[in-house]
Amino acid sequence: MRTVNIHEAKTHLSRLVDRAAKGESFIIAKSGKPMVKVVAIDAPAAGEMRRVGFMAGQFAVPDDFDRMADDEIEKLFGGDA
Repeated sequence: MRTVNIHEAKTHLSRLVDRAAKGESFIIAKSGKPMVKVVAIDAPAAGEMRRVGFMAGQFAVPDDFDRMADDEIEKLFGGDA
């Protein structure tokens, strides 16, 4: 996330607000210390982002997934001795 100082924020406020509205949030700092975070109004809150199931139906897991490459793994750990 981009951090800008107060002077830069005042100088380029309209451009920064346009970018934030498009989803590019940023932080305004004073003397290097972060003060505020600027985000779009419709941006999801940090705890509200849904990640589980975001790729549902886009790939298939084989039935033998947990047994795939058993032979190779066994060889790596000295199973062929």
